[in-house]
Amino acid sequence: MAVRGDGIGPGPIATTARTPAELHLLVGRSAAGTPLEHILGWVRFRDLRLSVAPGVFVPRSRSEFHVEQALALTEPGAVVLDLCCGTGALGTVVATERRGVELHAADIDAAGVRCARYNLAPLGGQVHRGDLFDPLPESLWGRVDVLVANAPHVPTGEITLPPSEARDHEPRISLDGGSDGLDVVGRRPAPSDRNASASPRATFTGWTRDHHAEPQAGG
Repeated sequence: MAVRGDGIGPGPIATTARTPAELHLLVGRSAAGTPLEHILGWVRFRDLRLSVAPGVFVPRSRSEFHVEQALALTEPGAVVLDLCCGTGALGTVVATERRGVELHAADIDAAGVRCARYNLAPLGGQVHRGDLFDPLPESLWGRVDVLVANAPHVPTGEITLPPSEARDHEPRISLDGGSDGLDVVGRRPAPSDRNASASPRATFTGWTRDHHAEPQAGG
């Protein structure tokens, strides 16, 4: 469930722990390198507090750029698809700030899908588990207006370079973008593909070699 909040304030571990023993345990996990968001069970993204579980990709603040771009082109009643959704952060914010959209999300990672379903449920969003466009229902074909994605983008040969909280605590499948980091980009379906539900008026991608957000028009 997405909850509006002020984000991670002073001493979040101290306020989360219910007993001194639990506080000691949580501090130890943090000292060992476990991401704070995995310890707390939530992450602040834009002005929402989103559920995130251990082993799930933690959305980065730089992806908020894509939310801004998507919001600019999301009209009332639009069909929005959050691909490689992880927690469903991008789609959740779009649907929160543009009421009335039809929201769908998809991811191959089971833990991420569970988080996304929890976060999207209050918005009536549907989350599909599978590889890229494969799990999308036939009812979506040709109907997606806005596609927002933060796809795996780290080249396989550089997978050991991200900080330990990423490489040791987030699923490799959410990071590894293949030999040049662009494998997922190359798998975008052609307009003639039956899954051309993913041929929206505008496409936003959250992956480049240098980790900077870079929108790409499509459809």
